[in-house]
Amino acid sequence: MAARRTAAAGSGGDTESSPLDAFVPLDELMPWSSRPLRTGRAWVSGPDPVALRTRWERLAAADSAEQERLFAPTRSRTPHTSVAALPGQSTGTARFARTPGPCPDPVRIQHGPYDEQWLLPDHRLIDAARPELWRVADEQQLFAVEHSAAPEDAGPALSVTALLPDGRSPAGRPGRIRPLHRRPGGTEPNLAPGLLELLRERLGGGAGPDAFTPEAVLAWVLAAARPSATGPQVPLPADAQVWSSGVALGRELLRLQLRGARGGERPRLPGGRRPYVRAALPARPTELSYDAEDEALIVGDGRISPVPAAAWEFTVGGVRVLELWFGRRAAAAAGRVPEGAAPDGLDVVGARGWPREWTSELLELITVLALLDGTAGPRKELRAALEAGPLISRADLRAAGVLPVPAAARRPASVLGHQEEGPEGQFALL
Repeated sequence: MAARRTAAAGSGGDTESSPLDAFVPLDELMPWSSRPLRTGRAWVSGPDPVALRTRWERLAAADSAEQERLFAPTRSRTPHTSVAALPGQSTGTARFARTPGPCPDPVRIQHGPYDEQWLLPDHRLIDAARPELWRVADEQQLFAVEHSAAPEDAGPALSVTALLPDGRSPAGRPGRIRPLHRRPGGTEPNLAPGLLELLRERLGGGAGPDAFTPEAVLAWVLAAARPSATGPQVPLPADAQVWSSGVALGRELLRLQLRGARGGERPRLPGGRRPYVRAALPARPTELSYDAEDEALIVGDGRISPVPAAAWEFTVGGVRVLELWFGRRAAAAAGRVPEGAAPDGLDVVGARGWPREWTSELLELITVLALLDGTAGPRKELRAALEAGPLISRADLRAAGVLPVPAAARRPASVLGHQEEGPEGQFALL
């Protein structure tokens, strides 16, 4: 049955409907998810770790009244809030106003799908840090982040990262975060119980041993999922060849998005197409533009080329990725505060101008976006194959006992025997 036709419930006949009606919600395939992080104050994260340390030191050294103002209190956090430590982080749990302690080392996080930034990992500073995600964030973990989008949006339905994600889209909209594994060490996949067995039974003829692992399912989802207003929708093919080609495409998308994490190969364009700095970037560039004729990215007085037009035009959720990435750093370099922030708050502690690391990151981002655009052809072929061929339906999943998903699979797993420091230094087993 084609993807654009699905059996009418209880009728035994066929009815015309949307193609998405034949798909399975990602929420039923990867049932445990978390809401995005909510910092509550912009100054705890940013593109420059040195600026974050300077902000911490200024806050810790301030007198009581000034510290209260600089902290930017909310209902969830003030300088007098005492909370548990973040899992895996050796930060203080006493009230910040009384014992700030040393500045924690900033950690790398994924800010939106294609921007890597830094965060001060102190639970006393973050309104909703989602400790359940920190517990499972290790070298074996991958996180899928949903992109809020309408079905007609041509952008991806989700992205994948090895870093802890904040769950924000380029346009700032929240998206659910779905870890691939429910426990540290890459154990207990966050998949509907019985899903791997069903796929292996239905599609396993002649497939290799890596075709039905948790990573293979994640690769398939990355390649095949479609955006919708209610979350990504995933077609499951009834054809083994379609599954294999989609998993192979998804693994390539994973490789590009992970940028060398977990021992992978860093993305590189062919020698003649690699972007280079042709004119040095200024210390504090304020403008970004594109010269289509010369395939050059103009960064203030600086110049980078060749930059494929596809990289410049790459959008997610209607937002041009390169422009957003640059805008965040230009603001940080100039010490411009976010809208609504106090003009003399910690946000004005900007970056060290335009550090060399940002230029390297920009070159890599251009490469990643160009290579991702290069997968458009295979993605179009996979879409056509799915619309033409039979699918494993939700009714099939129910008949096999995969659906409905048990309630326990939607909750974080217990980590028995794992001790964490609670408020004011108390300990608890989780």
